[in-house]
Amino acid sequence: MQTQWKNMMFLGAALVVAIISYQLGQAKATRSHAPAQKAVMGTAAHADARGGKAVIGGGDVPANALGEKRVVEPWRGDPPRGGKAVAGAPAAVNRMGERSVVGTPAAAGVPAAVGEKTVALEPAVGAKVVTEAKAPAKLTLSPLMKGRNPLSPEVGPGGMGGHPGVGTPGHSAAVSIPSAPQGEVAVGGQPAKDDAAKGKFTHFRVGNRNVKSMYAKGDNVWVGTSGGVIRYDINKDDYRLFDVRNGSLLANGVFHVGPLGKDIAVGTYGGGLSLFDPATEKWTSYNIPQGLADAFVYDTMKVANGDVWIATWSGANHVVGGNLQDQSQWRTYTVENTKGGLPNDWVYGLAEGLNGDVWLATEGGLALFRNGQWKHWTHKDGVGAPYEQVKGQNTFDSDPGAVSSHHARQKQEQGLGHVTTAYNPNYIISLASDGKGGVWCGTWGAGLAHFDGEKWTNLTKDNGLPANHIFMLRMDEKNRLWVGTSAGMALRNADGTFSVRTTTDGLFSNNVFSMAFSPDGSQWVGSYGGVARLLPEK
Repeated sequence: MQTQWKNMMFLGAALVVAIISYQLGQAKATRSHAPAQKAVMGTAAHADARGGKAVIGGGDVPANALGEKRVVEPWRGDPPRGGKAVAGAPAAVNRMGERSVVGTPAAAGVPAAVGEKTVALEPAVGAKVVTEAKAPAKLTLSPLMKGRNPLSPEVGPGGMGGHPGVGTPGHSAAVSIPSAPQGEVAVGGQPAKDDAAKGKFTHFRVGNRNVKSMYAKGDNVWVGTSGGVIRYDINKDDYRLFDVRNGSLLANGVFHVGPLGKDIAVGTYGGGLSLFDPATEKWTSYNIPQGLADAFVYDTMKVANGDVWIATWSGANHVVGGNLQDQSQWRTYTVENTKGGLPNDWVYGLAEGLNGDVWLATEGGLALFRNGQWKHWTHKDGVGAPYEQVKGQNTFDSDPGAVSSHHARQKQEQGLGHVTTAYNPNYIISLASDGKGGVWCGTWGAGLAHFDGEKWTNLTKDNGLPANHIFMLRMDEKNRLWVGTSAGMALRNADGTFSVRTTTDGLFSNNVFSMAFSPDGSQWVGSYGGVARLLPEK
């Protein structure tokens, strides 16, 4: 018995020595890189193939196939460049050996033909897909389809803020484009076929996000997403991300980007209003302590007399004279202090009419501020098509982007699982002045409504619109109305008909939330996951 006990003790000691030796060997292996290379880490990391530095915030992360430098930590904004892979999980290399910058694993062997690079309009560098597309003759498009690895998923700060009732956490999902037959290119989820003539276009991917607002000025296009605002330089083919991490914004969810005097105004979810001065490249932010009615800002506008208007979730701000730093000139209008003149405190859009008129889109109808007096109209006054007319037309499919860019209280950022109604004629999402004293109103499920100052006209799918959920309205330089819907984009023609464009015509997605026109005549269309750039017809 004593001999057996000694044998057991000997075996136990040997086992302990073996474990310690193994751990020391592992630690040594972990610290080892190729000669003269360093390993900086919080926990163990495997050496890469070339002995590149491994900078790791946590977890075992193997190197990619090419041994690119890896900075691995939760993705929170603008990644480093120069060939580094920024990831929250291992990134595989595509079959051409391109570098992959992802938030979750990138599929190998996906992107494209030989000699391709990767550049995206987004704080991530994937693969630049150089492809010519074929599109209908009616649409002339630009020369490149650009985007990262089509199957590279993305994880980022997609949350839309902490406003009560806003259930919009960040999500991760692959935004993929299927393979297209030779001579075609996959566009926004489906191939664009050659119907008549060869066209060209550009797609810019922004990952798992809605592009809610855009503004173009000079060489720059500003793109507002749920992960910050991107300034894209058209001529340099370069971008810069402004977000919470670099101190530009107070919240990453962007509802609005547009001009406000000499500045660029960015309205956010929960972070108030931030102004960018192009001359100094400095940001100034305004929130509730500075006079904002709410930290959720949907729209801004500077009218002809210099006054500034701000649409928020708790009423409208009016800054007399337009000096935002003079708090004595801030006014807040609500349902209560206007005695119902403003029909709802959720104000989503603004438009300037004639002679100083200010139109306001709310969740309770249309409001007008004229010479200090308020007036409003609701469905009972004629706003929106009746339910019986549209009830069979308002349907949603499984497209993860089929969401309203504004209806955050009843839906998640990527789906419609929590939408309880597809019809609210009083809920006006967007506005556009018609230049004649009237106004166009985009509604939630009740189509497009026009008010000429006396009577209402309602247009729906029966009149040629692609859908009755109107997310965006925009007048161009020719005073033509562009309509962004949940099923494509429509141009209202002079005869009152609509010309519809969808993914088969070059759009990135059929859910159109925003639009901008750059000085070269290009049309920039924002939707779920990206932007399509369409060149003007010759």
